[in-house]
Amino acid sequence: MLFSLQALASLLPGYIRLGSLRLTVYGIFAAAGLIAALWLSQRTAPRVDLPANKLWDAGVFAIIAAFAYHLVAGIRHLVWDTGRGLEKTQSERSAWMVIAGALVLTVVCAWWAFRAREGGV
Repeated sequence: MLFSLQALASLLPGYIRLGSLRLTVYGIFAAAGLIAALWLSQRTAPRVDLPANKLWDAGVFAIIAAFAYHLVAGIRHLVWDTGRGLEKTQSERSAWMVIAGALVLTVVCAWWAFRAREGGV
């Protein structure tokens, strides 16, 4: 049993092997930091004459953009796993396709989310 765990550990990147909860803890801290930043922006917005809901919308838009880019880039990597698109010109073209796809997906999802919030859906 110990040998199979060592073999598995050798396949994983070093930063994952350093601790079983390390990535989970980083994710929790990143989420807590984002929540704290949005909360602080809500509290400080009135002091600088900015509408607080616009700052919140910008934060939500940034989160949607990050998820959209991650999703589309993940699909690109799945295509790479099939052995396609690995040449330099194909890789550069797919990088631009990822950016374009993420922008379109971000706009569509943000439009849907903000419209649903206002009761339009």
